[in-house]
Amino acid sequence: MVKIDVHTHILPPHLPRWAEQFGYGGFITLDHHAPCRARMLKDDGALFRAIEANAWDPETRLRECDAVGVQVQVLSTVPVLFAYHAQPQHGLDVARFLNDHMAGVCQQHPARFQGLGTLPLQAPELAVRELERCVLELGLRGVQVGSHVRGVNLDDARLRPVWQRAAELGAAVFVHPWEMMGQETMPRHWLPWLVGMPAESSRALCSVIMGGLLQDFPSLRMCFAHGGGSFPGTLGRIDHGWHARPDLCATHIAEPPSHFASRVWVDALVHDARALALALDVFGADKLLVGSDYPFPLGEAQPGALVAQTVADPAVRQRVFWDNAWTWLGMAPPQIAAP
Repeated sequence: MVKIDVHTHILPPHLPRWAEQFGYGGFITLDHHAPCRARMLKDDGALFRAIEANAWDPETRLRECDAVGVQVQVLSTVPVLFAYHAQPQHGLDVARFLNDHMAGVCQQHPARFQGLGTLPLQAPELAVRELERCVLELGLRGVQVGSHVRGVNLDDARLRPVWQRAAELGAAVFVHPWEMMGQETMPRHWLPWLVGMPAESSRALCSVIMGGLLQDFPSLRMCFAHGGGSFPGTLGRIDHGWHARPDLCATHIAEPPSHFASRVWVDALVHDARALALALDVFGADKLLVGSDYPFPLGEAQPGALVAQTVADPAVRQRVFWDNAWTWLGMAPPQIAAP
């Protein structure tokens, strides 16, 4: 079966020096220090991540997709580029630059790429305007957002106009963990990515559910990265909290959190057959999508391999590999590529 991979990241081959342009830091620059290789650098020159051409070059990306049976990738920016710390207009400038690049890549290869924009969520009014531009002018299928906005959870009242407009536009929303909680206390063993990242996905999912967003905006289509993180494994505790402390956990929703789990999509990037079985049970076979985190090392080198190895029912594999993603994106699958 061919596949659509909903969790892939891309960035432009060159980034403006926003720190110099805006007069303050917190932005990433690119140093192309060798052929087909670059370093993502922080303001002080410290290395954030080493990347290769598949992070920015569509042709390299397409060759690698063909090698692993991925017919379509859904593209989103690298979360470190969100720029939620920037002043509102500067955040909008960054988002527009990234979104214009994203749209250009998708327009060059419309049969192979679908794009998700990024928003200056620190300025919700500007975020709504850019969301409209992404969907109505650039042809992007939706947006990627972080698991929080500089510590502000996604159910914050100031952000509700963004989710309302996304629902009205039929825009897909991909929620990606970033700036992991507690990372300053976990300096060793890559724990921010191994422990903090799953917690961030659960933080976002709990906020969205218990903040009433899925109840109030029933047409809102949200997908959470990394299988919803630690949410499936702690759902019993989360539900128990809703029953035990309704004064804290049931302030916005009339049903327990588990009631809303089947309303969201998650990718299958969980690295473990038991976790995949739990995700299928919690979210449902119609809500699981292939997501590889391409081209980064904590992802799945062979997109959908765990699903292929552990899901026996070919009808379910077909839904996970192909059908479900198009429902989340709000569009019909291209007939020529369907398995």
